[in-house]
Amino acid sequence: MPAVPEVVDRDAWVQQRNALLGREKAHTREGDAIAAARRRLPMIKVDAQAKLLGEHGPVPFLDIFQGRDQLIVYKHMWWPGAGIEGQCEGCTASLFDVHDTSYLHHRGVSFAVFADAPWDEIAPFKEFMGYPYDWYSATGVEDEAVASSLDAERGNYSCYLRVGDDVYLTYEVTGRGVETAMVQAHLLDLTVYGRQEEWEDSPAGWPQHPTASWWQRDGRPVPQWSRPGAAPADPSLGQAARKHCH
Repeated sequence: MPAVPEVVDRDAWVQQRNALLGREKAHTREGDAIAAARRRLPMIKVDAQAKLLGEHGPVPFLDIFQGRDQLIVYKHMWWPGAGIEGQCEGCTASLFDVHDTSYLHHRGVSFAVFADAPWDEIAPFKEFMGYPYDWYSATGVEDEAVASSLDAERGNYSCYLRVGDDVYLTYEVTGRGVETAMVQAHLLDLTVYGRQEEWEDSPAGWPQHPTASWWQRDGRPVPQWSRPGAAPADPSLGQAARKHCH
């Protein structure tokens, strides 16, 4: 059995909880200040007519806004020919909690996913995972700010603004910045054992496992195990994804 926290009375617990609350509030205020600076970043113009391939054929980038003024795109890593079970478990973890974009739409923001992959591989993956929003193949798109950006690295969120018929990149983030959309990771942070990863500063005896190991089970992204019809796990198919995602 793993170690557990010290047991104290209610008054002692409230005292320590309130001390931590002060730090949490400072953290929230700093996050607000960073967001304020983010809203003041300049922007760069991108190719509004770049052609992506969607469910109904080629689509100009401008049309992916669906008439709204803003667009958030997740740039999903893809391993051609690796099948559903061989796709990036890190990207799956970064994206899977986004299953309803109603509040984004309410604020005039559309949401989509791009992958450098053949559409006939994207379509069955999207259906199998139950993603309700549009996916597009960005294969062949030359404008890096549309296709990937951040030194051509995928696994990032990019934000765009439409001004008439022109489109601009306003923000992008990769690495741990994509945790913004990982609701379950943040919920784990609230628990006594956290994410149970070896990089975390935890007391002795706390359960800890290799970093990002909770993204996968036997080489397959964890959410696939709750979905009927998953292909048999083949660790060799996920090997490249694990190498690049961790």
